[in-house]
Amino acid sequence: MNGFGDHGHDEDAFGPAKGGIVSSFDAFPKTKKTYLVQGRNSSAWTVTLIITCIYLTWSEIARWYAGTTTQSFTIEKGVSHDMQINLDIIVAMKCADLHVNMQDAAGDRTLAGELLRKDPTSWSQWTGKNTEKGTHELGKDETTQIPEWEEYGDVHEHLGKATKKKFSKTPKLRGPTDSCRIYGNLVGNKVQGDFHITARGHGYMEFGEHLEHSSFNFSHIIREMSFGPYYPSLTNPLDSTIAVTPTPADHFYKFQYYLSIVPTIYTDDPALMPIMESMVSTNDQPSSNMFRMAHAIKTNQYAVTSQSHKVDDSYVPGIFVKFDIEPIMLAIVEESKSFWKLVITLVNVVSGVMVAGGWAWQIFDWASEFVGKRKRRGDGVGVLGTPSMEKQSWD
Repeated sequence: MNGFGDHGHDEDAFGPAKGGIVSSFDAFPKTKKTYLVQGRNSSAWTVTLIITCIYLTWSEIARWYAGTTTQSFTIEKGVSHDMQINLDIIVAMKCADLHVNMQDAAGDRTLAGELLRKDPTSWSQWTGKNTEKGTHELGKDETTQIPEWEEYGDVHEHLGKATKKKFSKTPKLRGPTDSCRIYGNLVGNKVQGDFHITARGHGYMEFGEHLEHSSFNFSHIIREMSFGPYYPSLTNPLDSTIAVTPTPADHFYKFQYYLSIVPTIYTDDPALMPIMESMVSTNDQPSSNMFRMAHAIKTNQYAVTSQSHKVDDSYVPGIFVKFDIEPIMLAIVEESKSFWKLVITLVNVVSGVMVAGGWAWQIFDWASEFVGKRKRRGDGVGVLGTPSMEKQSWD
């Protein structure tokens, strides 16, 4: 009953298959799968490296496009004779009841009311549902505040916005008017000065009918307050700000603004800095006709603090702007490296990621193999595939 004895040992079962017309021949025989150790799948790691390369490449391109911005303060070399003031303000009083004046530290007084344009309008036309986008109270809406000088962004953006435009027209109004839009440009001495908007018959020795106190209402909206050439797209701290009296009964109310003006140069070409620094305005060439080049502009930025409070009838109510010009100049220079330097940087970044990724994978693979060997060694598998047992004594 021996199965092996009945059937015997069939040598043909271990040889090549018979019946084939053409026998397969392999000069480089493959190792059987039973003798192969499959490595770890690195596809996920490869995808991670590709994503990392794409992210770093995009970051480098964005940084190259934005350029490197440097900011520095220097002493203003040139001394200009004049400075242009750009104003666009709506006051909740009739135009005939308002007087606008400016006086500087040199004692020169400018009858700004005769130089600026006054258009009758309605307060409701600029408030409520008609409020312009971005209008806010100074210092209360942090999302619309202007960043500090050291936080100014892309110089290309400022250069693109620095295009001269005219003031927009006052919307046509049907019906009675209760407010006044005062707007236009003033040219004064480039020295410390004061700008006032007061009521008729108050604040100055003038020939005019005394205005009833019940008509006072110095609530206002500042649409534009800038110094230098008029670039309406460049935002300033007082642009689009609104200030109102606490109650309609607060007729004697005083709004005060203190401005610290700093001449500022924006450029994306460092070679233009000496030219812009030495450029000054003269009587023959006022500031409104210069300070603008294709790759540089020279304008003014300012910081502002404000206070408002009720006053008694012995004081002059109104809107008062006091400005002082700092003897320093802020230079904001943006530099961009060449295209070929960008290409070299991208090659270095991608190569570095791939090399570092390869090393990291080799270290991980080696560490995993080392830990696996120690684990298998600890299992103590015997010759027959069973755990080794200590010598036992049989009873």
